[in-house]
Amino acid sequence: MKLSLCTDCMGNLSFTDMLDRCAALGVEGVEMTGGGWSPAPHVRAEELLADGAKRAAFVKEISARGLAIAALNCSGNPLDPGALGAKHRVDAERTIRLAGALGVKKIVMMSGLPPAAPGDTIPNWITYTISWPASLKDALDYQWNEVAIPYWQGLVRLAEEVGVEKFALENFSSMLVWNPETLFRLRDAVGPRVGLNLDPSHLFWMGADPIASARALGPAIHHVHGKDARIERGLAAANGLLETKIVEDTANRAWNYVAVGAGHDLQWWKEFFSVVRMLGYNDWVSLEMEDLTMSVDAGIQSSLDALKATLSR
Repeated sequence: MKLSLCTDCMGNLSFTDMLDRCAALGVEGVEMTGGGWSPAPHVRAEELLADGAKRAAFVKEISARGLAIAALNCSGNPLDPGALGAKHRVDAERTIRLAGALGVKKIVMMSGLPPAAPGDTIPNWITYTISWPASLKDALDYQWNEVAIPYWQGLVRLAEEVGVEKFALENFSSMLVWNPETLFRLRDAVGPRVGLNLDPSHLFWMGADPIASARALGPAIHHVHGKDARIERGLAAANGLLETKIVEDTANRAWNYVAVGAGHDLQWWKEFFSVVRMLGYNDWVSLEMEDLTMSVDAGIQSSLDALKATLSR
């Protein structure tokens, strides 16, 4: 396994300063965003697509520091019915085409979440039983069969056209794909180019065991994010794990994203990576640092220390 860093946490740094920092931290690769919810601080996809000389200079800066591009990321909601979705669809297509031009074989995305019916303006995450009201079944079928599957069939065709080999969909909440079962529903419909970006942090708070999830996924693991979550003692026991507070309200939330090792100990992470490697995944693990309980620098350093101590090399 190779260690990379999702570089949005260094969005305050220029492209070259970010690369210098990554090299100094001892990571081997970078996962950079081309759009979506991210402002794409280090990738100007439209400019790079239009200019081969700029692409060559971009790659040269990365390789000069002994780094590689682990993946391009374009996480967002391309199935949103409004202007946001329209932007994210453009960003996704541009990022895929840029990956092809750069020779990058993997795109990290999210599946997207549509509304529950034509004409609705708000995406609808249906996580309750579809037994009642009975209309929920029709809504879920619409989301999958009329919106998500046709869209992803188109993205798979585009990936084939430009030479991108894998999509890694993050198992993020408020998306149609948030666990192995929903990943396989999409994968079975559109083909094996679509797999999971296995991110333990989301599975933890949803009550799943990421090691069991890895076993269920097998070769459908296309990428791994090194990211932890902590269930907050007392608060979760009283209120459960469904949480609508803003992420900045860390002291009052039932769970929080935390630095690797601040939610689950190194023994757990060693077993996780051992099982993932045993199942055939021997590729990039990208640190995604979203711990708001400490400084960015402290979160990056402590997480990298934990990952370096637990990766199955």
